[in-house]
Amino acid sequence: MFNASLYTGTREENYTLLIKQLTGLVEDEGCRIANLANASALLQQFLDDINWVGFYLLEGETLILGPFQGKPACTRIAVGKGVCGAAVARKEAVLVEDVHQFPGHIACDSASNSELVIPLYSGGQIIGVLDIDSPSFSRFDETDLKYLTIFNERLGEYL
Repeated sequence: MFNASLYTGTREENYTLLIKQLTGLVEDEGCRIANLANASALLQQFLDDINWVGFYLLEGETLILGPFQGKPACTRIAVGKGVCGAAVARKEAVLVEDVHQFPGHIACDSASNSELVIPLYSGGQIIGVLDIDSPSFSRFDETDLKYLTIFNERLGEYL
């Protein structure tokens, strides 16, 4: 059974605990949707100052909305379009301090001002992205990028 923790350590210690919690949630579950749903819920309770967190799953040249926490979202995003599509096309994480300055940004929630998108791999293949939005400008930094990439890598081991 999962128990929510108080994250009272350094940012790095808290992220390390988060990744251990993720492992505990997904290691004995074989259902991809259940694991993605729990991962998005875990991130929602861990991260402060966010208004959306979830996954888009790659089907052909389109990202399809997957499990998430937040307001209703865009259901389909073409590879190469918006921040999520750019992350897939580039095969790398995209950290955007001000989404209004990102060419072709797709505004699913007008309250979003910054965004972090990290490709999700399983079996060596990109299968989607982790997408996190914040109403604050410059919400995400290199520490978030580093540990959320590790989070995604761990999750991908169980998908």
